[in-house]
Amino acid sequence: MDIVNNLVLVFYFFPAVLVLFYAFNKYQKHNRSVKKLEERLAAKQDVPSSLHPDFDLSKCIGCGACVPACPEKVVIGLINRKPHIVDPSHCIGHGACRLACPVNAIKLVFGSKTRGVDIPFVSPSFETNIPGVFIAGELGGMGLVRNAITQGKQAVESIVKARKKARKHQYDVIIIGAGPAGLSSTLGAMKAKLNHLTIEQDSFGGTVAHFPRGKIVMTSTVNLPLVGKVNIGGEISKEDLLKKWIAIKKKYKVKVNTGERMEKLEMDPQGGFVISTTKGVYKTQAVLLTIGRRGTPRTLGVPGENKTKVVYRLEDPREYQGKHVLVVGGGDSALEAAHSISEEEGSTVTLSYRSASFSRAKPKNQDKINAAEQAQKITVLYKSNVKAIEDNRVIIEYQDKMHEVPNDAVIISAGGVLPTPMLKDLGIQVNTKYGEE
Repeated sequence: MDIVNNLVLVFYFFPAVLVLFYAFNKYQKHNRSVKKLEERLAAKQDVPSSLHPDFDLSKCIGCGACVPACPEKVVIGLINRKPHIVDPSHCIGHGACRLACPVNAIKLVFGSKTRGVDIPFVSPSFETNIPGVFIAGELGGMGLVRNAITQGKQAVESIVKARKKARKHQYDVIIIGAGPAGLSSTLGAMKAKLNHLTIEQDSFGGTVAHFPRGKIVMTSTVNLPLVGKVNIGGEISKEDLLKKWIAIKKKYKVKVNTGERMEKLEMDPQGGFVISTTKGVYKTQAVLLTIGRRGTPRTLGVPGENKTKVVYRLEDPREYQGKHVLVVGGGDSALEAAHSISEEEGSTVTLSYRSASFSRAKPKNQDKINAAEQAQKITVLYKSNVKAIEDNRVIIEYQDKMHEVPNDAVIISAGGVLPTPMLKDLGIQVNTKYGEE
């Protein structure tokens, strides 16, 4: 009889327990979303620079279907049963949230009502208003790897159609950038037997090569020219994706001039274009820009900045074990680099920033730096400026005095110089979008 009574009690109270568990779980998710949104607003972090969701809260029914639909998982959170972008840094324009919404309350836009985003004009064939100059991938606002690959392929197809049969130039097309769109377009140029050149200012893989370790970058099968279908098999880390790309590069003998930066793009009076790089000058009939929106790393313009020990992003903290490292910058990338290196055995880290506080960084990153400074793992120099970089030391102006700091490596995280002025100088139409499709 006791067993029966116990079963009755369980049957009676079990639904209530489920309801309480569901409510508690929902309450926790709500609080996490509120905290993330508050951190973003406090850090004055802008909306994503690429395509991102805009929620019509008057239409939204609060079903929350958009939250789990996002492959990045952390971008959207529900606050009072309404969706908000709580982590814009991870949004790359998948658009899965829009497809998941049952009431069409989501549209994909560029920028916001208060912050515009510069997007170059491109036609459906990916050609700008300057005939012969094409744009594909992130520069055009498409941050999603799969779509960038597709655009690179389609842009080359358009170049082939527009190509003049009489070859008057050194190249049919020069491709600037070797990220997802650049790899796809290079393979497309090879397939079409175009006389082409691909230039990458950094390393093969472009922006993807510098994603954080283990980041999931693509979740579906893609079609590459010459290669055909590349089966991703679900989620894939950036390391595994790069391995696939490198294998393709080797198998199909893809040539990429890495470590070569485009410095100037000009129209040739005789037709076509002249591209000046850090290693040469080339003439081409068409140009395909597949560069990222992060642009060229911003330099300090100080003596010694061209030394091999100076880099502009953190690759692997383990490389800096036992070294004196200077990190320059006050954004999240600078703080994250400084903190991660400070955790490596034998390292000493100096963090130099020209302003009085890290107002642009996330509070959690600021807290980590404060804790590391208190633990004497990091020396923070506010209102400081690097004056010179020498072989075994750096000269830093701090508190109106020049300080010599022992140094083995320098990481400059001062942001990037976007290519917008270069595009405008060439006459390419650039539209500033404020929350527009």
